[in-house]
Parts: sequence; structure tokens; C-alpha cells
Amino acid sequence: MHLIQAFKGLRPASGRAPEIVAPPYDVLSSSEARERAAGKPFSFLHISKPEIDLPLDTDIYSPQVYAKAAENLHKMIEAGVLVRDAAASYYVYRIIMGSHVQTGLVASASVADYDKNRIRRHELTRPDKEDDRVRQIEALSAQTGPVLLAYPKAPVVDAILQAATAAEPIADAVADDGIRHTVWAISDVATLEQLTAQFDAMHALYIADGHHRSAAASRVCAARKAANAAHSGSESYNYFLSVIFPDHELKILDYNRVVTDLNGLTAEQFLASIAGAFSVTPSAAAVKPAQHGEVGMFLGTQWYRLQIKPELVPQDPVARLDVSLLSEHLLGPVLGIADLRRDKRIDFVGGIRGLPELEKRVASGEMAVAFAMYPTTMADLMAVADADQIMPPKSTWFEPKLADGLLSHVLD
Repeated sequence: MHLIQAFKGLRPASGRAPEIVAPPYDVLSSSEARERAAGKPFSFLHISKPEIDLPLDTDIYSPQVYAKAAENLHKMIEAGVLVRDAAASYYVYRIIMGSHVQTGLVASASVADYDKNRIRRHELTRPDKEDDRVRQIEALSAQTGPVLLAYPKAPVVDAILQAATAAEPIADAVADDGIRHTVWAISDVATLEQLTAQFDAMHALYIADGHHRSAAASRVCAARKAANAAHSGSESYNYFLSVIFPDHELKILDYNRVVTDLNGLTAEQFLASIAGAFSVTPSAAAVKPAQHGEVGMFLGTQWYRLQIKPELVPQDPVARLDVSLLSEHLLGPVLGIADLRRDKRIDFVGGIRGLPELEKRVASGEMAVAFAMYPTTMADLMAVADADQIMPPKSTWFEPKLADGLLSHVLD
């Protein structure tokens, strides 16, 4: 089996991509999805968030939700809005957000290589969220939400993808947020074989985002394999929908922290308590960390620059992460927050919202203190994955997000 393979993509018919393209299913609430899809009968949100077409009090995990997704998918195929390519292809996917451009390969990736950790993960998954994706895949008999992967340095692959963008795209759409999504097809047999060989030579791929989708694909594969007496390994369920970008093009933003209270301390006591692990310097301007070990802190009406003391930074790939250092030396011992997943006193703010959002949350009285983090790097992520370790919750925030609806992988 190959690490990746071409597939017959289910995609928008010519000129229909702007009507279909939608944000990923997990970045919108049901109410936000209803608003986004209003007046758009072919928005992919009708498939990825099908509860928007059911009564408001519908449980989003009820069987009728998954059945509605399948019904909506079939309607879009019957209407000719979605079409399936006759020949297996790879696809090139380019995203443009402002001045940032990233160009990757859409392929089906090997479940077997995911299971043996050649497609490497860095996050834990939640069973309830895995269950949701399993039901969605089984209801549709298709994977519609791509997993975001990264490939290590591969100039030959980069060059092939770049050359493919000189052709006429098969889909081109600017989403509601102004981000442009463009797709090209590669069907030339020699190029397909070259790309497959290039990826087969790679030691690993890395999951950037989509741990629940990949885990769900593995579960679906195991179930279908067990039920198929003639299983050969070539079936489509042995692979999962992926978009694979060069690691140097992926953009990770800061994932910031806000806390409701100072754990019974006054502001003065709190500042004194953190001085053992950090140098603390008031700042006249908002502090956006510029290097590893630096944290911006907004307390009261004042910004501070925190710098972890160098002797406290270990070599372990997880423990040396900025988010780990903040937890180990401030959130835990000073603020009493030991479980980032369950403690209701802490919340997380994606860097796309900027530092003013941190100031706003504190100034409103909702939060007592905010921490602006230095972004985790792709090198950090890959080091953790290579060590078969797990990152702390809310360590990475990738932008731009992949769009839903541009390509789906049908499980024949």
C-alpha cells in the first residue's frame, strides 16, 4: 500500500464552487451555520451542519441529523451541483489569505500508515467527537471533511504543485471571509506516479489539524474490514481525505489564554508570585511575544512582558513549549489551574482575534488576566509527534482554515 493515492473526487460542477464552499464544520455553531447558509440552498453547510435544516431543538447527534446530511448530499448530486470525476486524480489546493499563500496536495492518505504512526499525531481525541465523525462518514459513505497534514522538505513535490497551478482551475471561490480557495486537477499518469513515489519516500507525514477526522476514518476502516470477507486492502475505506501542505507554508497563530480570577490573590501578590519563574517588565504598549519563552500579560489596565528564566526551559519537546512553561510555572502553581480541558476558570482565544480581544475580555470584567503566547512552530509540532508525545490542549491555531465542499472522498 502507498502512503497516499489518487482518488475520484466528488466536487463542485464547473462554476458552482462559490455557491458550495463553506467553513469547516467545527468552527461554527449551529446558529452561526443557519445564518451563513440562509438563502444558499447549495452551501455545503447543509451537509456538514445538517441540523440547520431540522427544528431548532434537534439534538445535533441524533440519527435524523446524519440522515439529513445524506439526503442533502444526494440532492446536490442529483441536481448536478456536485459531480464526481471519472478518473482517479490528485488535486492541487491553493489558499490565499491576504499576503499569505499556501499550496498543497489533496490526496487520500493511508489508514494503515496512520495506525502505525507514520502519519503522526500530537493531540488526544475525545470519544464523543470521534463517534460524531464516524456516524457522519457512515451516513454519507464519504469523507467530506479533509484532514490537514504537513509534509517535510520536498522540493520536487513543491515544484510539481507549482507547475500544476499554470492550468485552468476546476474550482475557484472567494469565501465569505475574503479567503480565496482554488483547486486544480492532476490526472496525467506519469505525474501521478511521480507524486506517489515522492510521498512513499517520506519518513512521515504530520497531522496539523483533524485528529478526530483521521481517528474516525481509522475506526470506519476497521469496521468495514471486519465486515468484508473479501477485504484486499485496495478498498477506498483504507484511505482518508487529506490536504497535505509543505510544512514551511503552514501558518500557526498564537493560541492565547484568559483566566477569570487571580485565585484569591491581589494584583500585587500575583505579580510577586510569578517573579520567581519570570522576569516581569511593565510595557506602555500591548505585548505580542517575539520569541520563545516570552509572554505578554494584560492585568488590570496594564500590559507586562514576561520572560521565562532560561534555566527553567527543559529539552523535552513538550515541556519546553511556551504553553507548557506557562502552565508549569504560572497557571498551575499560582492560579491553581491544573486541568486545561475541564477547568471552567480558563478560556482560550485564537490569535486571529488579535490582542485587542484580550484587552476587551479583561476590561469587561469577565476575565481577570490575559496571556498572549508566542506561537507554537511547525518544528515544535513535528518534534512532539516524532517523540510520540502529546501537546497540551489548545497549543496550535492554524490559519487559514480549509474549506469544506471543494472535494470529498467517496467510499465505494
